[in-house]
Amino acid sequence: MTISSTYLKEFTQQVFEKIGCSPAEAELAADCLNQADLRGVDSHGVARLSGYIRLWEKKRLNAKPDMKVVHETPSTAVLDADLALGLVAGPKAMQIAIDKAKQVGSGWVAVKNSNHYGIAAYHAMMALEEDMIGISMTNASPLVSPTFSKSRFLGTNPIAVAIPAKTEPPFIMDMATTTVANGKLEVLQRKGEDAPLGWAQDKEGQPTTDAFTLKKGGAMLPLGGDRQHGSHKGYCLGAMVDIFSAVLSGANYGPWVPPFVSFLDPPADPVGDGIGHFFGAFRIDAFRPAEDFKSHMDNWIKTFRNAETVNPNDQVLIPGDPERELTAERQQKGIPLQQAVVEDLKQLAASLDLTFNPKQHA
Repeated sequence: MTISSTYLKEFTQQVFEKIGCSPAEAELAADCLNQADLRGVDSHGVARLSGYIRLWEKKRLNAKPDMKVVHETPSTAVLDADLALGLVAGPKAMQIAIDKAKQVGSGWVAVKNSNHYGIAAYHAMMALEEDMIGISMTNASPLVSPTFSKSRFLGTNPIAVAIPAKTEPPFIMDMATTTVANGKLEVLQRKGEDAPLGWAQDKEGQPTTDAFTLKKGGAMLPLGGDRQHGSHKGYCLGAMVDIFSAVLSGANYGPWVPPFVSFLDPPADPVGDGIGHFFGAFRIDAFRPAEDFKSHMDNWIKTFRNAETVNPNDQVLIPGDPERELTAERQQKGIPLQQAVVEDLKQLAASLDLTFNPKQHA
């Protein structure tokens, strides 16, 4: 079923308001999920909505948080999110980083006591409006094994960087530090399809194509898949995100990160508070005139876009190209949802005494 993004955003906002979020925070959280769907990151869009509500039902998510800066310097801060939706805590922290960058050139904010924050790019892209470069990262549920291990110690731990240009679209990198995001496995599960080799391993550490391997004690693999293909590099990137997001902020790290799924309880011996994020914003004119930089970014983008390809039918893409093109398409044609997701939203609506009737908006 294809549903208009406007309807999905309105419905999502109603759901968040129903659990007690303020209208402003409910709209912000809904926009974050909506942008994920528009950009084609279906695993982090409305398909995750019921997961947030189940966390709220288990009292692991606070719909009315009192977020506070608990440590601060002119260029840095630590935000205690008070178990807020990461969809709300992320933009708040990023705005603090932007405000600091306006004053002193750069701003860096670590967050603790938060929850899953949606797509990393959403937060990094906030800096673009201010002629700044934005950085966003977060740790996540421990589903990933370090190279040579079968223990699940890391999350998919994404990194996003948003860089403005002048006339060209911005450079927007948003990547997991694993071979693939966990949501891609969830999509394969709903489709009843196998996973490619290199995505995951079974509970004994052997390669597997079973998309359900995580539910059987298996693990996802760091970017690279195995040592021969550079998985140690993906492991290092994921470890860096974990340390910046959690060891630095006072959140839980490694195997102590609370799972997103509500049917699994957080570790009984936490080493910190909630999930952690890390954000950065810095002014281009702290390095060189912004217009000069953006002109050269245009040149960089055009040069790479016109690189000679192996296959004449291909074109080199700039990070952010596929998402930008898909956003334009989905804004016009709507967002395609698998039937399993539609049924999940119907059940969620019924449980909250809401109406989910997208056909009239399709």
